[in-house]
Amino acid sequence: MMRPAALFLLLSTLLPVSILQAGPFGLVLPTENDAIFSSDPSQFYMYTDRNFEGVTSKPWQGGTYGFSRNQRRTSVGIVYTRFHEGVDIRPVSRDSNNNPLDDIYSIAAGTVVYVNSTSSLSNYGKYIVVHHDWGEGPFFSLYAHLSSATAVAGQQVRAGEKIAKMGYTGAGLNRERAHVHVELGMILSDHFQRWYDRHFTSQNHHGIFSGINLIGIDIAELFKAHRANPNISIAQFLAAKTEVHYRVLVPKSGQLEFLRRYPWLGRDLKTVRKPKSWEFAFAATGVPLEIRPSSKSLSYPAITYIKPSGTDHSYLTSGRVSGNGSTGKLTPSGSRYVQLITDSF
Repeated sequence: MMRPAALFLLLSTLLPVSILQAGPFGLVLPTENDAIFSSDPSQFYMYTDRNFEGVTSKPWQGGTYGFSRNQRRTSVGIVYTRFHEGVDIRPVSRDSNNNPLDDIYSIAAGTVVYVNSTSSLSNYGKYIVVHHDWGEGPFFSLYAHLSSATAVAGQQVRAGEKIAKMGYTGAGLNRERAHVHVELGMILSDHFQRWYDRHFTSQNHHGIFSGINLIGIDIAELFKAHRANPNISIAQFLAAKTEVHYRVLVPKSGQLEFLRRYPWLGRDLKTVRKPKSWEFAFAATGVPLEIRPSSKSLSYPAITYIKPSGTDHSYLTSGRVSGNGSTGKLTPSGSRYVQLITDSF
Protein backbone atom coordinates (compact mmCIF):
# COMPACT_ATOMS: atom_id res chain seq x y z
CA MET A 1 0.00 0.00 0.00
CA MET A 2 1.08 3.61 -0.54
CA ARG A 3 2.85 5.20 2.41
CA PRO A 4 0.82 8.12 3.72
CA ALA A 5 2.74 11.41 3.59
CA ALA A 6 1.95 13.82 6.40
CA LEU A 7 1.69 17.23 4.80
CA PHE A 8 3.48 19.80 6.88
CA LEU A 9 5.32 23.05 6.24
CA LEU A 10 9.04 23.03 6.87
CA LEU A 11 10.76 26.40 6.54
CA SER A 12 14.04 26.12 4.70
CA THR A 13 16.85 28.14 3.22
CA LEU A 14 17.05 28.49 -0.54
CA LEU A 15 20.47 27.36 -1.72
CA PRO A 16 22.39 29.30 -4.38
CA VAL A 17 21.07 27.52 -7.44
CA SER A 18 20.26 29.76 -10.38
CA ILE A 19 16.60 29.69 -11.41
CA LEU A 20 16.50 29.49 -15.19
CA GLN A 21 13.84 32.19 -15.33
CA ALA A 22 10.96 32.96 -13.02
CA GLY A 23 7.67 31.69 -14.39
CA PRO A 24 4.84 29.21 -13.82
CA PHE A 25 7.30 26.34 -13.46
CA GLY A 26 10.15 28.27 -11.87
CA LEU A 27 12.45 25.44 -12.93
CA VAL A 28 15.99 25.06 -11.69
CA LEU A 29 18.61 22.52 -12.60
CA PRO A 30 18.91 19.70 -10.06
CA THR A 31 22.67 20.12 -9.57
CA GLU A 32 25.33 22.77 -10.14
CA ASN A 33 26.05 21.19 -13.52
CA ASP A 34 24.64 23.53 -16.17
CA ALA A 35 26.51 22.18 -19.21
CA ILE A 36 23.18 21.20 -20.79
CA PHE A 37 23.05 24.81 -22.01
CA SER A 38 26.66 24.86 -23.20
CA SER A 39 28.25 24.03 -26.54
CA ASP A 40 29.50 20.76 -25.00
CA PRO A 41 26.56 18.80 -23.51
CA SER A 42 28.84 15.80 -23.02
CA GLN A 43 29.91 17.50 -19.78
CA PHE A 44 26.34 17.35 -18.51
CA TYR A 45 25.48 13.71 -19.16
CA MET A 46 27.03 10.64 -17.54
CA TYR A 47 28.21 8.13 -20.14
CA THR A 48 27.10 4.51 -20.35
CA ASP A 49 29.33 1.50 -20.97
CA ARG A 50 28.49 0.04 -24.36
CA ASN A 51 29.58 -3.10 -26.18
CA PHE A 52 28.07 -3.33 -29.64
CA GLU A 53 29.24 -5.90 -32.16
CA GLY A 54 32.47 -6.34 -30.24
CA VAL A 55 33.28 -2.63 -30.01
CA THR A 56 33.34 -1.06 -26.56
CA SER A 57 32.65 2.63 -26.01
CA LYS A 58 31.50 5.12 -23.38
CA PRO A 59 28.96 7.34 -25.18
CA TRP A 60 27.63 10.30 -23.22
CA GLN A 61 24.48 10.09 -25.34
CA GLY A 62 23.50 7.04 -23.26
CA GLY A 63 22.70 9.42 -20.44
CA THR A 64 20.18 11.43 -22.46
CA TYR A 65 16.39 11.12 -22.44
CA GLY A 66 14.69 8.90 -24.98
CA PHE A 67 15.74 5.87 -27.00
CA SER A 68 19.43 6.12 -26.27
CA ARG A 69 20.49 2.59 -25.32
CA ASN A 70 20.60 -1.04 -26.48
CA GLN A 71 21.64 -0.71 -30.12
CA ARG A 72 20.29 -3.18 -32.63
CA ARG A 73 21.14 -3.54 -36.30
CA THR A 74 17.99 -3.80 -38.41
CA SER A 75 16.97 -3.67 -42.07
CA VAL A 76 16.64 0.12 -41.76
CA GLY A 77 19.97 0.56 -39.98
CA ILE A 78 20.99 0.78 -36.33
CA VAL A 79 18.18 1.63 -33.93
CA TYR A 80 18.25 2.25 -30.21
CA THR A 81 15.61 0.11 -28.54
CA ARG A 82 15.74 0.98 -24.83
CA PHE A 83 13.83 3.99 -23.52
CA HIS A 84 15.66 6.02 -20.88
CA GLU A 85 12.97 7.99 -19.03
CA GLY A 86 15.19 10.69 -17.60
CA VAL A 87 18.63 12.23 -17.75
CA ASP A 88 21.81 11.04 -16.03
CA ILE A 89 23.74 14.08 -14.76
CA ARG A 90 27.44 13.69 -14.02
CA PRO A 91 29.01 15.22 -10.90
CA VAL A 92 30.95 18.45 -11.02
CA SER A 93 33.05 17.70 -7.96
CA ARG A 94 34.50 14.63 -6.26
CA ASP A 95 36.57 13.98 -3.16
CA SER A 96 40.02 12.40 -3.03
CA ASN A 97 38.42 8.92 -3.15
CA ASN A 98 36.46 9.81 -6.29
CA ASN A 99 33.13 9.97 -4.45
CA PRO A 100 30.69 12.55 -5.82
CA LEU A 101 30.15 15.63 -3.65
CA ASP A 102 27.26 17.25 -5.51
CA ASP A 103 24.10 18.32 -3.70
CA ILE A 104 20.76 17.50 -5.36
CA TYR A 105 18.07 20.19 -5.52
CA SER A 106 14.36 20.09 -6.21
CA ILE A 107 13.76 21.31 -9.77
CA ALA A 108 10.66 23.28 -8.69
CA ALA A 109 8.49 24.06 -5.70
CA GLY A 110 6.52 21.10 -4.45
CA THR A 111 6.00 18.50 -1.75
CA VAL A 112 8.16 15.46 -1.12
CA VAL A 113 5.77 12.52 -1.38
CA TYR A 114 8.12 9.54 -1.21
CA VAL A 115 11.62 8.69 -0.04
CA ASN A 116 13.14 5.25 -0.61
CA SER A 117 16.08 4.97 1.79
CA THR A 118 16.90 1.30 1.12
CA SER A 119 18.96 1.02 -2.04
CA SER A 120 18.39 -2.73 -2.49
CA LEU A 121 14.63 -2.27 -2.91
CA SER A 122 14.84 -0.59 -6.33
CA ASN A 123 16.97 -0.40 -9.48
CA TYR A 124 16.84 3.34 -8.76
CA GLY A 125 18.70 2.70 -5.50
CA LYS A 126 17.87 5.38 -2.98
CA TYR A 127 15.43 7.84 -4.55
CA ILE A 128 13.08 10.73 -3.82
CA VAL A 129 9.82 11.76 -5.49
CA VAL A 130 8.52 15.35 -5.35
CA HIS A 131 4.97 16.34 -6.35
CA HIS A 132 4.50 19.55 -8.38
CA ASP A 133 1.25 21.30 -9.28
CA TRP A 134 1.42 23.81 -12.13
CA GLY A 135 -2.32 23.78 -12.79
CA GLU A 136 -2.12 20.96 -15.35
CA GLY A 137 -2.53 17.98 -13.07
CA PRO A 138 -0.01 16.19 -10.86
CA PHE A 139 3.58 15.93 -12.03
CA PHE A 140 6.35 14.18 -10.16
CA SER A 141 10.09 14.72 -10.29
CA LEU A 142 12.19 11.71 -9.34
CA TYR A 143 15.85 11.76 -8.24
CA ALA A 144 17.64 8.42 -8.19
CA HIS A 145 20.92 6.68 -7.29
CA LEU A 146 21.33 8.93 -4.25
CA SER A 147 23.93 8.56 -1.56
CA SER A 148 21.47 9.89 0.99
CA ALA A 149 18.28 11.88 1.26
CA THR A 150 18.09 15.06 3.32
CA ALA A 151 14.38 15.70 2.71
CA VAL A 152 11.55 13.68 4.24
CA ALA A 153 8.10 12.67 3.02
CA GLY A 154 5.60 15.47 3.60
CA GLN A 155 8.19 18.23 3.43
CA GLN A 156 7.36 21.23 1.29
CA VAL A 157 10.35 22.32 -0.75
CA ARG A 158 11.22 25.36 -2.80
CA ALA A 159 12.79 25.38 -6.22
CA GLY A 160 16.50 24.92 -5.65
CA GLU A 161 16.20 23.55 -2.13
CA LYS A 162 18.63 20.76 -1.25
CA ILE A 163 16.91 17.39 -0.94
CA ALA A 164 19.74 14.84 -1.28
CA LYS A 165 23.37 14.00 -2.00
CA MET A 166 24.55 12.41 -5.24
CA GLY A 167 25.68 8.80 -5.09
CA TYR A 168 25.83 5.57 -7.04
CA THR A 169 23.24 3.32 -5.38
CA GLY A 170 21.08 1.02 -7.50
CA ALA A 171 21.58 -1.58 -10.19
CA GLY A 172 24.68 -1.58 -12.40
CA LEU A 173 26.41 1.50 -11.00
CA ASN A 174 29.89 2.05 -9.63
CA ARG A 175 31.78 4.99 -8.20
CA GLU A 176 33.21 6.02 -11.57
CA ARG A 177 29.73 6.32 -13.09
CA ALA A 178 28.19 8.10 -10.10
CA HIS A 179 25.37 10.39 -11.21
CA VAL A 180 21.85 11.50 -10.43
CA HIS A 181 19.07 10.19 -12.64
CA VAL A 182 16.27 12.77 -12.88
CA GLU A 183 12.80 12.26 -14.35
CA LEU A 184 9.65 14.34 -14.62
CA GLY A 185 6.62 12.12 -14.96
CA MET A 186 2.85 11.80 -15.06
CA ILE A 187 1.24 9.25 -12.75
CA LEU A 188 -0.57 6.48 -14.59
CA SER A 189 -2.98 5.12 -11.98
CA ASP A 190 -4.10 5.76 -8.42
CA HIS A 191 -4.91 2.04 -8.22
CA PHE A 192 -1.43 0.84 -9.09
CA GLN A 193 -1.29 -1.79 -6.35
CA ARG A 194 -4.31 -3.66 -7.74
CA TRP A 195 -2.77 -3.68 -11.20
CA TYR A 196 0.61 -4.75 -9.81
CA ASP A 197 -0.89 -7.65 -7.85
CA ARG A 198 -2.59 -8.87 -11.00
CA HIS A 199 0.63 -9.07 -13.00
CA PHE A 200 3.51 -9.61 -10.56
CA THR A 201 4.26 -11.90 -7.65
CA SER A 202 7.08 -9.84 -6.15
CA GLN A 203 6.41 -7.27 -3.45
CA ASN A 204 5.82 -3.66 -4.41
CA HIS A 205 7.79 -1.62 -1.87
CA HIS A 206 7.01 1.83 -3.25
CA GLY A 207 3.23 2.22 -3.37
CA ILE A 208 2.00 4.35 -6.26
CA PHE A 209 5.45 5.93 -6.54
CA SER A 210 7.02 2.92 -8.19
CA GLY A 211 8.81 3.95 -11.36
CA ILE A 212 6.50 1.62 -13.28
CA ASN A 213 3.59 3.93 -12.43
CA LEU A 214 5.30 7.10 -13.68
CA ILE A 215 5.78 7.89 -17.38
CA GLY A 216 8.60 10.36 -17.96
CA ILE A 217 8.39 13.29 -20.37
CA ASP A 218 11.49 14.82 -21.99
CA ILE A 219 12.88 16.78 -19.07
CA ALA A 220 16.01 17.91 -20.95
CA GLU A 221 13.99 19.56 -23.72
CA LEU A 222 11.63 21.01 -21.11
CA PHE A 223 14.55 22.73 -19.39
CA LYS A 224 15.57 24.25 -22.71
CA ALA A 225 12.03 25.23 -23.68
CA HIS A 226 11.43 26.81 -20.27
CA ARG A 227 14.64 28.78 -20.56
CA ALA A 228 13.47 30.16 -23.91
CA ASN A 229 9.89 30.77 -22.74
CA PRO A 230 9.27 30.74 -18.97
CA ASN A 231 5.50 30.90 -19.57
CA ILE A 232 5.33 27.66 -21.54
CA SER A 233 2.85 25.03 -20.32
CA ILE A 234 3.25 21.26 -20.35
CA ALA A 235 0.47 21.02 -22.95
CA GLN A 236 2.24 23.52 -25.22
CA PHE A 237 5.57 21.80 -24.72
CA LEU A 238 4.32 18.33 -25.61
CA ALA A 239 2.35 19.61 -28.61
CA ALA A 240 5.41 21.36 -30.01
CA LYS A 241 8.07 18.77 -29.21
CA THR A 242 6.42 15.34 -29.37
CA GLU A 243 5.09 13.38 -32.35
CA VAL A 244 2.17 10.96 -32.24
CA HIS A 245 3.67 7.54 -32.96
CA TYR A 246 0.64 5.30 -32.45
CA ARG A 247 -3.02 5.38 -31.41
CA VAL A 248 -4.93 2.82 -29.38
CA LEU A 249 -8.71 2.47 -29.11
CA VAL A 250 -9.59 1.14 -25.66
CA PRO A 251 -12.95 -0.32 -24.60
CA LYS A 252 -13.95 1.79 -21.62
CA SER A 253 -17.39 3.24 -20.92
CA GLY A 254 -17.90 6.40 -18.92
CA GLN A 255 -15.15 8.69 -17.79
CA LEU A 256 -11.41 8.16 -17.35
CA GLU A 257 -9.59 8.96 -14.14
CA PHE A 258 -6.45 9.68 -16.13
CA LEU A 259 -8.29 12.28 -18.22
CA ARG A 260 -9.73 13.88 -15.08
CA ARG A 261 -6.19 14.27 -13.78
CA TYR A 262 -4.88 15.69 -17.08
CA PRO A 263 -7.92 17.32 -18.76
CA TRP A 264 -5.77 19.20 -21.30
CA LEU A 265 -5.23 15.88 -23.07
CA GLY A 266 -8.90 15.77 -24.06
CA ARG A 267 -9.94 16.32 -27.67
CA ASP A 268 -13.49 16.52 -29.12
CA LEU A 269 -14.97 15.68 -25.73
CA LYS A 270 -18.44 16.98 -26.61
CA THR A 271 -18.81 14.88 -29.74
CA VAL A 272 -19.77 11.71 -27.83
CA ARG A 273 -22.01 12.07 -24.78
CA LYS A 274 -21.65 8.51 -23.50
CA PRO A 275 -18.43 7.07 -24.91
CA LYS A 276 -18.08 3.32 -25.26
CA SER A 277 -14.36 3.55 -25.88
CA TRP A 278 -11.47 6.02 -25.83
CA GLU A 279 -8.70 6.59 -28.31
CA PHE A 280 -5.30 7.38 -26.86
CA ALA A 281 -2.52 8.94 -28.93
CA PHE A 282 0.95 8.03 -27.66
CA ALA A 283 4.47 9.14 -28.34
CA ALA A 284 6.89 6.34 -29.18
CA THR A 285 7.98 6.49 -25.54
CA GLY A 286 4.45 5.80 -24.29
CA VAL A 287 3.79 9.37 -23.16
CA PRO A 288 0.08 10.10 -23.76
CA LEU A 289 -0.49 13.09 -26.04
CA GLU A 290 -4.25 13.11 -26.77
CA ILE A 291 -7.41 11.32 -25.61
CA ARG A 292 -10.64 11.25 -27.64
CA PRO A 293 -14.05 9.70 -26.84
CA SER A 294 -15.55 7.21 -29.25
CA SER A 295 -18.93 5.56 -29.77
CA LYS A 296 -17.29 2.41 -31.18
CA SER A 297 -17.78 -0.83 -29.29
CA LEU A 298 -14.95 -3.34 -29.09
CA SER A 299 -13.88 -6.15 -26.79
CA TYR A 300 -10.14 -5.59 -26.71
CA PRO A 301 -7.79 -2.62 -27.21
CA ALA A 302 -6.80 -2.16 -30.84
CA ILE A 303 -4.15 -0.15 -32.67
CA THR A 304 -5.89 2.36 -34.97
CA TYR A 305 -2.73 4.00 -36.30
CA ILE A 306 1.00 3.50 -36.13
CA LYS A 307 3.76 5.44 -37.81
CA PRO A 308 4.97 3.26 -40.71
CA SER A 309 8.31 1.58 -40.18
CA GLY A 310 10.55 -0.79 -42.10
CA THR A 311 11.55 -2.56 -38.91
CA ASP A 312 9.70 -4.23 -36.06
CA HIS A 313 7.59 -1.70 -34.17
CA SER A 314 8.62 -3.29 -30.88
CA TYR A 315 12.12 -1.79 -31.28
CA LEU A 316 10.64 1.70 -31.51
CA THR A 317 7.91 1.54 -28.83
CA SER A 318 9.60 0.02 -25.78
CA GLY A 319 8.19 -3.33 -26.82
CA ARG A 320 4.55 -2.25 -26.51
CA VAL A 321 3.59 -2.66 -30.18
CA SER A 322 4.64 -5.43 -32.58
CA GLY A 323 4.43 -5.74 -36.35
CA ASN A 324 5.92 -3.60 -39.12
CA GLY A 325 4.94 -1.34 -41.96
CA SER A 326 1.70 0.50 -41.24
CA THR A 327 0.09 -2.25 -39.14
CA GLY A 328 0.69 -3.25 -35.58
CA LYS A 329 -0.82 -4.85 -32.52
CA LEU A 330 -0.33 -4.48 -28.82
CA THR A 331 2.10 -6.88 -27.21
CA PRO A 332 1.40 -8.30 -23.74
CA SER A 333 3.53 -5.46 -22.37
CA GLY A 334 1.50 -2.94 -24.34
CA SER A 335 -1.76 -4.45 -23.12
CA ARG A 336 -0.59 -4.20 -19.51
CA TYR A 337 0.36 -0.57 -20.07
CA VAL A 338 -3.06 0.26 -21.51
CA GLN A 339 -4.73 -1.52 -18.60
CA LEU A 340 -2.76 0.61 -16.16
CA ILE A 341 -3.43 3.98 -17.76
CA THR A 342 -7.17 3.24 -18.16
CA ASP A 343 -7.69 1.39 -14.85
CA SER A 344 -9.08 -1.55 -16.84
CA PHE A 345 -8.21 -4.35 -14.42
